[in-house]
Amino acid sequence: MKIKGYTLYQVPPRWLFLKIETDEGIIGWGEPIVEGKAATVKTAVDELMEALLGKDPMNIEDHWNTMYRGGFYRGGPILMSAISGIDQALWDIKGKFFNAPIHQLIGGKAREKMRVYSWIGGDRPTDIGQAAKQARDNGFTAVKMNGTDELQYIDSHEKIDRVLQRVAALREAVGMAVDVGIDFHGRLHKPMAKVLAKELEQFHPMFIEEPVLPENCDALKEIARHTSIPIATGERMFSRWDFKSILADGIVDIIQPDLSHAGGITECKKIISMAEAYDVAAAPHCPLGPIALAACLQVDATCHNAFIQEQSLGIHYNTGNDMLDYLEDHSVFNYEKGFVNIPSGPGLGIRINEAQVIKMAKVGHNWHNPLWRHEDGSVAEW
Repeated sequence: MKIKGYTLYQVPPRWLFLKIETDEGIIGWGEPIVEGKAATVKTAVDELMEALLGKDPMNIEDHWNTMYRGGFYRGGPILMSAISGIDQALWDIKGKFFNAPIHQLIGGKAREKMRVYSWIGGDRPTDIGQAAKQARDNGFTAVKMNGTDELQYIDSHEKIDRVLQRVAALREAVGMAVDVGIDFHGRLHKPMAKVLAKELEQFHPMFIEEPVLPENCDALKEIARHTSIPIATGERMFSRWDFKSILADGIVDIIQPDLSHAGGITECKKIISMAEAYDVAAAPHCPLGPIALAACLQVDATCHNAFIQEQSLGIHYNTGNDMLDYLEDHSVFNYEKGFVNIPSGPGLGIRINEAQVIKMAKVGHNWHNPLWRHEDGSVAEW
């Protein structure tokens, strides 16, 4: 079997899908995307695929190393996201060739179903209590919310109080029956992160996420000294080498590799297994499309330390088009009592509605994240 061609589809709301075709008629799907840089990643996929055309798609480890090590420059969000989508598609082909789900090819299931959480509140969180009630009524037992608006290095306690009021509203609405992850999106700097981490303890969050930017991960040691809340990070780390130091230093409780950014199925399986040796949990990042989520669940199934999965159904980014719109069988992602079953079909376990993909690729998108500024006009973290 040989790789004979591929097609890239830039589809709304903000995704990039990859279809790889073989000379035996088996096709595989991947989702290589950096949100806001779809066209850039598309070019990177074109460059990487030059080395794979005519090759046997089954030799995934060799292809991964060719893509990663074959170029002098490596790593980073663009190249690793391009590798991720190609890797997902190759695994999809391999699973379909053997008529088995990917998890059976990488060790078999460690669990039958995976806990999932729902996003609430949007970029600037509002109506948190009502949104948490709605998520609970929809069967979720865990939610995640953005914690703050923009914050300066040193900022007012009025803004701290707003965060506490939002989380308090959630607890008042649903009590302790719903777990909550609080995402700071790297919007904080160390001084304010220490304050918030301590103040939020009273609400017993499931975790706080990216309290500081990944380039400031050394600050997590000090933040951890101020709180007992588990600290999560990793959505902006792109290989096992990026995760190595935070695991070795013992400064994180939960890692969040993204299977569309951190090298795909091949690399993220290694990253999550590496974390297990440090007694660190995994909650893969995935505010993306159905291919990325299917890839996550295939890996989650095999990893003992994966405890919860992000998913994007109804997320505030998915205006106009949502995850299920691109699937033939919506039931594959049925959420029940806070869990989703591991897809059991061949490959990724999903069937892409290619006609809908082609149709929406004609619409396309040019999505970019907002640019926030502080009151003084300086650029803020989004």
